[in-house]
Amino acid sequence: MTNLIKPSFRDAVKSGEFLITAEVTPPKGGDPIHMLDMAKPLKQRVHAVNITDGSRAVLRMSSLAAAAILHQNGIEPICQMACRDRNRLGLQADLMGAQALGIRNILALTGDPVKVGDHPDAKPVFDLESVRLLQLISKLNRGFDANDKPLSDGNTDLFAGAAVDPQLKSWSGLQRRFERKLEAGAQFFQSQLIADFQRLEMFMDKIAADTDKPILAGIFLIKSAKNAQFLNKYVPGVNIPQSIIDRLAAAVDPLQEGMKIAAEQIQLAKQLCQGVHIMVIKREDLIPQILDLAGIPPLNR
Repeated sequence: MTNLIKPSFRDAVKSGEFLITAEVTPPKGGDPIHMLDMAKPLKQRVHAVNITDGSRAVLRMSSLAAAAILHQNGIEPICQMACRDRNRLGLQADLMGAQALGIRNILALTGDPVKVGDHPDAKPVFDLESVRLLQLISKLNRGFDANDKPLSDGNTDLFAGAAVDPQLKSWSGLQRRFERKLEAGAQFFQSQLIADFQRLEMFMDKIAADTDKPILAGIFLIKSAKNAQFLNKYVPGVNIPQSIIDRLAAAVDPLQEGMKIAAEQIQLAKQLCQGVHIMVIKREDLIPQILDLAGIPPLNR
């Protein structure tokens, strides 16, 4: 199949550009129109759009199908692939399918446990986890399957990335996991929501300093003080500072204030790492405005 768009994310990584990715949720149902409406304004503002794979173990359209729809509409996707729902047979099948559909960017994830989602009685798989999925992608790229048997119809050429959380309490655990993902073939890292930029700076100086693989800091639009309190209570590892909560609570327009805070965080991240990964749940249409506030111009392509 002929690619409908010229991949740019891998080129931007290799050329050292400041990278911008954003996250879009697949539809809950068979109609992709709303997803496309959210993604199309990002076309000239981000290098690639992440399509989540059952984030928080909540039912959505297949990430592979949704990524293919974006690709068909000229938007470069990063297809998230979680190990929760598929064994190694299914994962390999989907990875080869991604190759055939022209999808090259894969974010390898372990996946959220089913108990936290909307189908808590579903049977989890977890045949692999993210490090072993990265190793599997490397094998497919070399032309071999999980059993080291040659792929008779051609190898894949997938650009694999991984998640990282610089705010983990265990510094040694964070370093060990990061190094294992590097060794397994991760070409880029997207972080979880960053609230503590001093911690991010320490991570960049002490753990990520010796790698040339880009780190994209997770920037999350916090829409109100209540939203910040919810994140602190229910999202593991998140600790929104009280100063930000107070600032949102005092704002006449909390959403606009949240956009300003996100823009300031993008500017902070630009001084520390090679990119940002923007998460704006259900308001992806605001991402261009946030980038404008941060002084990030449209992409030149």
